[in-house]
Amino acid sequence: MLDVRRLRLLCDLSRLGTIAAVAQAHTYTPSAVSQQLSALEREAGVPLLERSGRRVTFTPAGRVLVAHAETVLAALEQTTAALAAVATGLTGPLRIGAFPTAVRTLLPATLVALGRQHPGLELTVTELDPVEVPAALRERRLDVGLLHDYDVVPVDPDPALDTVPLLDETVFLAVPTGSPPAVPARAPVSRDVGAPIGHGVGTPSGRDVDPLRAARDAAWIMASPGTLCHTVTLQLCRSAGFTPRVRHQADDFATVLALVAADQGVSLVPQLAAVDPPAGVRLVALGSRRRTRVAYRRGAAPHPAVAAFVAAVRAATDDVLTR
Repeated sequence: MLDVRRLRLLCDLSRLGTIAAVAQAHTYTPSAVSQQLSALEREAGVPLLERSGRRVTFTPAGRVLVAHAETVLAALEQTTAALAAVATGLTGPLRIGAFPTAVRTLLPATLVALGRQHPGLELTVTELDPVEVPAALRERRLDVGLLHDYDVVPVDPDPALDTVPLLDETVFLAVPTGSPPAVPARAPVSRDVGAPIGHGVGTPSGRDVDPLRAARDAAWIMASPGTLCHTVTLQLCRSAGFTPRVRHQADDFATVLALVAADQGVSLVPQLAAVDPPAGVRLVALGSRRRTRVAYRRGAAPHPAVAAFVAAVRAATDDVLTR
């Protein structure tokens, strides 16, 4: 019989690449991880890994077992969900991970609704960059999480996770109100998420002006290097033919908009962050989109707590975008 905990370690090795990384993720020693993987090989009866010094690679049998292990782990999630579905009432922990803008705008109403409808749930929220959510779900530190990517920087799906769409947003160029107008030739605001939001939003006109090119000589307020927002800004600006001149770095969109209002530069902000911009900010809609999804481990979709969270966060999102 193959040990499920060891199968998880094997899948994590496939994802993370090194035994040291697996050990760090699980707070084990590398020696302990190696011992568990050796025990898994004995259970399987065939070599799963080839070792060369400190490096390991998967044998053909190891690759086969990883593929089947993902299915096994998903089946266990489905079993847990089925058992929870026949229980009386929702109880126990529900650990939620979300990026800062969603924590501020979507989760308060979500938590209130869940607490009212299912008082037995123990709700906890962790603020995380979306790039950290998949690992936290895999390692069972979270039960549900919010992920996002951008159309210009798509993220490959994680085979261990299932997701459902939550939000498809316009990306805006935020400029000080005193800046020369830079209005796109066509309206890129999607009706999927309601009417354009915020005051002072740029609207289409007959002039064929690329708002990003118009801002090429401006100072820019950028997210920290290594974040998705930083990568997206670089990608869009380079597509417009320039590299942005960075004056300030800030990761919180409320801070970003405050700096724009103070005439400290321009920046890109998604629709969710632009629900209530401060005075002194004009928002110009771009053609790019940010896409947010609710993620959970494969097989967990039928779990009543996961389903309750998805319903509550969708209702909260609709409410925020239609105010």
